[in-house]
Amino acid sequence: MRIQHGAALSLLAISALVIAACGGPAAAPSATVSATASATQAASPSAAGVAKATPGQSVKMMLLPKFLGILPFTQANKGATEAEAELKNGTTHAFVGPTADNSVQGQIEFMTNASTQGYKVVMISNNAGDQIAPAAQAAQAAGVKIVAWDSPIPSAKGESLFVAQVDFNETGKVMADMAINLMGAGGGKFAILSASPDAANQNAWIKALNDALKDPKYAKLQLVDTVYGNDQSEKSYTQAQALVAKYPDLKVIMAPTTVGIAAAAKAMQDGKLCDKVKVSGLGLPSEMVSYTLNGCAPQFALWSFVDLGYLTYYASYLLATGAIKGADGEQFEAGRMGTFKITKDPTRSDGLRVLMGPFKLYDKNNVEAEAK
Repeated sequence: MRIQHGAALSLLAISALVIAACGGPAAAPSATVSATASATQAASPSAAGVAKATPGQSVKMMLLPKFLGILPFTQANKGATEAEAELKNGTTHAFVGPTADNSVQGQIEFMTNASTQGYKVVMISNNAGDQIAPAAQAAQAAGVKIVAWDSPIPSAKGESLFVAQVDFNETGKVMADMAINLMGAGGGKFAILSASPDAANQNAWIKALNDALKDPKYAKLQLVDTVYGNDQSEKSYTQAQALVAKYPDLKVIMAPTTVGIAAAAKAMQDGKLCDKVKVSGLGLPSEMVSYTLNGCAPQFALWSFVDLGYLTYYASYLLATGAIKGADGEQFEAGRMGTFKITKDPTRSDGLRVLMGPFKLYDKNNVEAEAK
């Protein structure tokens, strides 16, 4: 949890802004959505009990994304590199990962070999579900700190800490709001285009969306299918085409994956279907700007992957150098991002979480500026 000033902006207020941006009168620019239901008062950076890093220590660290080759993970590495320079770590971190088609076994292999290769920390965006847990537990027993980011180990076995980009439960509400905003009060059918079936973050967000749909305000939304593109552009593209063919009255494709949302938007654009089927979900402004401006993907949400990599590196360095133990209630400073608190993860039965936040909604009013 980030220690914040002020009050959180409500999802209701954001929904009103987005509705206006999608076909009503001229809308105000999109605002940032708080990832927590309410904010807490800020603690002074110099307050007792707030851990600070001691720069200049040498810690061998691995940044292990789900796979290499897509922009979000490159951005996370940029943030980690920024933090590394600030902390003057004498050992450059390794940015390594498997290919998309060998993600699960590849991640397990990297984790298995981490301790023998001398790593003190593995920072992992987990794509292997609990299949990674035995290797993570073995690495942890050998003295390696396992810090998950973006996507946790579902059982938390072998995991020291999870740096969450946003509150996973809020993700479902944000997606439900975007779906109803795009479809209007009359609602209609929509489908989910996800990444891989083993991705813990994707599964948690889909569950959160299904839970959100139980609210009477979403009664006219009908989720008809969930398909997987495995975070591969070509497969995601064909899955989007298949959804439209299978459900002729489909109104929205909701893709909580940056690869999937861009591929789905391109599929609708190429098929000249953007007037009929809208695309939404979680996307990068730089990849979505043209689809947002032409109406194929009028609105979507995300967070800063640069900040996520930066915060993950700070937390990992503090953990590896003993500045924090990774215990519930600990607070620490993370450079330019301020003070954060470790809490129990309310979205899992076990595990500890550092909550970054917030969401940001993008539409035609702000996507160009954010894409630069």
